[in-house]
Amino acid sequence: MASSYHLFLSTLLILLIFSCAAAAVSPAVADSCTAGSPTEDSTPLVSFLQRVQSAARTSADPKSFDPKSYVDLPLKHDLKVTESAFDNLPRVPGAAAQGVVPYFYMREFLKKYFGKPGDDLVYVEPKDYSPEPEGFLPKVKNHKVRVWALEVHSLWKNLSRRVSDDVKERPDRHTLLPLPEPVIIPGSRFKEVYYWDSYWIVRGLLVSKMYDTAKSIVSNLLWLVDTYGHPLNGARIYYKNRSQPPLLSSMVMEIYTKTGDLEFVKRSLPALLKVHSFWTSGVHKVTIRDLRGRKHSLSRYYANWNSPRPESTTIDEDQASSLSSPSDKKVFYREVASAAETGWDFSSRWMRNSSVITTLSTTLIIPVDLNAYLYRVELDIAFFAKKLGQHHTYKNYLKSSKARQSAMRSILWNKEMSQWLDYWLNSDDCQDVHQFEAKNQNANIYVSNFIPMWNWKHASGKDEDRSPILRSFEVSGLIQPAGISTSLLNSGHQWDLPNGWAPMQHMIIEGLSNSGSETGSLLAEKIAVSWIRTNYAAYKTTGAMQEKYDVESCGKVGGGGEYVPQTGFGWSNGVLLALLEEYGWPSEKEIGCN
Repeated sequence: MASSYHLFLSTLLILLIFSCAAAAVSPAVADSCTAGSPTEDSTPLVSFLQRVQSAARTSADPKSFDPKSYVDLPLKHDLKVTESAFDNLPRVPGAAAQGVVPYFYMREFLKKYFGKPGDDLVYVEPKDYSPEPEGFLPKVKNHKVRVWALEVHSLWKNLSRRVSDDVKERPDRHTLLPLPEPVIIPGSRFKEVYYWDSYWIVRGLLVSKMYDTAKSIVSNLLWLVDTYGHPLNGARIYYKNRSQPPLLSSMVMEIYTKTGDLEFVKRSLPALLKVHSFWTSGVHKVTIRDLRGRKHSLSRYYANWNSPRPESTTIDEDQASSLSSPSDKKVFYREVASAAETGWDFSSRWMRNSSVITTLSTTLIIPVDLNAYLYRVELDIAFFAKKLGQHHTYKNYLKSSKARQSAMRSILWNKEMSQWLDYWLNSDDCQDVHQFEAKNQNANIYVSNFIPMWNWKHASGKDEDRSPILRSFEVSGLIQPAGISTSLLNSGHQWDLPNGWAPMQHMIIEGLSNSGSETGSLLAEKIAVSWIRTNYAAYKTTGAMQEKYDVESCGKVGGGGEYVPQTGFGWSNGVLLALLEEYGWPSEKEIGCN
């Protein structure tokens, strides 16, 4: 009996261990909450290119394999012909279920039936580009810095493209979308327009006096809204299942501020209304009842997708292989696509366990920054409507902005920390109205906790005491020698310590400079100088502007993530030029790392 009892206990212990291990890798969202949620259909071309991607992975050198490059391939022949040729390729027994295509045959197949990624974009020199525009960076007096700034300015010419005629004539051969205007691409593997990148590209173009090019970028995004109902994550057909942080109204605002072009605002406003509706209805809208019984509406990221991301199919399938059921895999695929919609792909911020990617819980999170952006959208729309004499729209969106401000104060604000914190919904709560619980605020420190400072220039409620927020930021640990870190956790994900990203630096710096306090203004300038120095040092070492930087030491390039560090780089160029326009660089001040 004793041995049987011990055997029973041992068996029970083993089952507990396995169940805990399973819980650690299972998606956080119960399938009952996501069952029936909307999903976008793929296209025959995308589905086929995903097959090519999977086959190429078994044939290619793992060190050089980039899954995205295969879904960006333009076809030289019709899909039916290309697919038939692929199906008839020789295969040998191997890890793949249908066998492995030997490297030589795969290489020849790709060469015969496809162009290279990016071939469906054509170089075009921007019409409003000048090697040194009149009135360019008047505050930059240092010769070295001015030469460098002009080199960065010249990168707009290098990154300028237009969609080839073949994309418009044979759209079924391309995943690239037929945007009507010239584009500025981020650079490296990113050979298409990206939504939120475009805001900082526009900011840089305005510094470079390239107003027409800035308007073209926005016009392309307006076209995406008209065609798909929202700006896509990027200008590829496989991105139609998700958007990115809503910054279109901010782009229109920056262009209007520089040019005074009210006709451009009038043309843009209908699309801005659609963007706002996209984020404040359906699966993106969440209602939470606070402790005083008041109901608040806030927004979340939520991709209309439950399959592997086409651009990362092999990665997603590998990560999902630890999940046992098809329904768990579908939930994970939705969560990973939703994390990509945040722009922060990937970060411990979206995970219950930062070391286990399958614990991504993006759709359970009410993000501080998304709602701060939407507050700004509502203020922008109200401003534009007033300018255009649309008083009903003006009043409605001013009311919406005040409601969101109240919601953020009730649900996201943490008085003890003097920060805004992401709020996590309970994974088993599928109710239409969620009950607020203070313990569900995520007390971990991320730069996003301070993004609402970006709105200080525009925010109503000037009676708020901003000094506790400034003190909280100063002691947060986010301020590093070379800029602001994304988080305090070094998880290996690219949107965590030690990486700093240009957009985060820019928003925080602008917020601090609009704090109305000398302390905030001085801190803003200190961070801006550190960021400019690290950009310069890395540029001199690598010969390129980087997508991200390691802010723990000056001049160090960032790392981590599911692809190698990229150069170019659109938003880094834009932020640098914007900071140099604001702060300049005196002739006697040295540049580079101290």
